[in-house]
Amino acid sequence: MREAGGKSRAGAESSSLPRGSPSTVTGTENSWPRVGITSAPSQHHGRPAEHLERAYTDAVVATGALPFILPVLSPARSGEVLAELDGLLLTGGGDVAASWYGEKPAPEAYGVDTSRDAWELALVAGARAAGLPVLGICRGAQVVNVAAGGALVQHLPACTDQDHRDDDRDRAFVHDVEVAPASLLAKITGSGAFGVNSLHHQAVSRVGLGLRPVAWAPDGVIEAVESTDDDLLLAVQWHPELLADHLPHALLFAWLAEAARTARQS
Repeated sequence: MREAGGKSRAGAESSSLPRGSPSTVTGTENSWPRVGITSAPSQHHGRPAEHLERAYTDAVVATGALPFILPVLSPARSGEVLAELDGLLLTGGGDVAASWYGEKPAPEAYGVDTSRDAWELALVAGARAAGLPVLGICRGAQVVNVAAGGALVQHLPACTDQDHRDDDRDRAFVHDVEVAPASLLAKITGSGAFGVNSLHHQAVSRVGLGLRPVAWAPDGVIEAVESTDDDLLLAVQWHPELLADHLPHALLFAWLAEAARTARQS
């Protein structure tokens, strides 16, 4: 972790951004980029189901992209799935199994699903090989880091006094993040610091190969990583889909859609 400073913006007003809709986005549906969105295995009335919060699909549609919800499949199917997509959005959820980065699970681990882990790790590897843009959110950021050989802080309360899980304020600015100058994240958001929500108990510890940390919470916890090789991979620890009515969070989805549109046209 590293120390982060700067004037607080967590309680400040943020610029609002009007939400888009299929009827207001220019272009035809055939020209809309296709963004795959991961989902979580769940149950509905005791029957197997896939869970995905609507905020993710709303944020993608608002940018003029088409969301494709991805159920957990065999990792062997990742290539043929990605061949039909132009971008990838990795969503939040339960903890990534500690065994993927060579550790024993902490007692506080919850929601571990190794089948989902394996599927999403394969999606990240395949998307990177195919040159597709990837946006990771919360758990998704952790998957991106583990896919690159990194490791995670398994339970933040064990190493910081700052509360990083404030479920009651999921659509509020709970703390600031300081953004590295000249990073992709800074370029997208046009900001060196802004307020975020905070709904996690794990975070990046050892940064994976080919990644660099580019945002930090006030206590030094890593809040975002991105690729050192290109501008096609960004992963954030907060939940911008719940803040998509505000800048700069909506701009993360706009970036994904534009990068996906470029991939579709290439």
